[in-house]
Amino acid sequence: MKFRKFILSTALFTATLLLFAACSTPQATIVPTSAPTSPAEMAEAMTSYTTPGPTKGHGQGKEEQHGHGHQGHGKGMGMGGPPKGMRERHQAPIPAAYQGKTSPIPADEASLARGEAIYVQQCATCHGDGGMGDGPAGQGLDPAPAPIAHTSQMLSDSYLFWRISEGGAQFNTAMIPYKGILSEDEIWDVINYVRALGSGEVKPRHHVGGQAIDPHAEAQMHAEMLATGVKQGVITQDEADLFAEVHDKLDAYKGAHMDELRSFMGNPEEMQQAMLDALVKSGEITQEQADAFVDIHDRLVEAGIMQ
Repeated sequence: MKFRKFILSTALFTATLLLFAACSTPQATIVPTSAPTSPAEMAEAMTSYTTPGPTKGHGQGKEEQHGHGHQGHGKGMGMGGPPKGMRERHQAPIPAAYQGKTSPIPADEASLARGEAIYVQQCATCHGDGGMGDGPAGQGLDPAPAPIAHTSQMLSDSYLFWRISEGGAQFNTAMIPYKGILSEDEIWDVINYVRALGSGEVKPRHHVGGQAIDPHAEAQMHAEMLATGVKQGVITQDEADLFAEVHDKLDAYKGAHMDELRSFMGNPEEMQQAMLDALVKSGEITQEQADAFVDIHDRLVEAGIMQ
């Protein structure tokens, strides 16, 4: 099965990374007292998020924003638990040295060209030409390389810069630290390029092999994931329908507020919660739907169905 190429959505949603690299003590989710709905409110809220020390809090068991927890090609769906380190990566607090970092490099044609050259040399062998975690050198890795073209759409500037700079040793992955290999500007160029791969702005050229992101295939795999959850008795059909509805609204919110989300100061789990809160405040979903979404998400992850 190819569900791990899926969504991640809804983790953003759920979806971690060799770029960003099982289970460990989770971090509590910090929720703003007033959920943001406008771009200005979202931007203000994102600068106010802080991450506490290790505690058991609401949201234990979530792994990546809005259920898009790809794990490359390493493990199949329904194998009894989430991929290694997924929760650790997406509940981990961003170190103080990286908090508040935002890209100073516009994603223009020159930056994308520089980013492509660096990506081909440094990243494609594991993450694949299209950034979908299917490069030849990543086939035997566990955890498998992440589909970074997809997950980069759901992660903030500061989180991405941290994970690329420091590598995956903290999360027991093979991702090497690039802070001694690439300059800060080069890291931002790579981030611009993998995000352009994920948005479809650029198409990968053939170098080492690997597929390009396919939104239609992603949607199909998401539907199949939910169908598997229903078939295995992990969720009901009504719950699958609710999850899909909220997931779609999260995706729409993400697309409309991408600039603010990239400036978000929290980890992926906190970003997902902020988006759910915003949807509740705007009346797009109810608090009951938001809570149900999180619960369904957690059950799918625990069952190893959402990868």
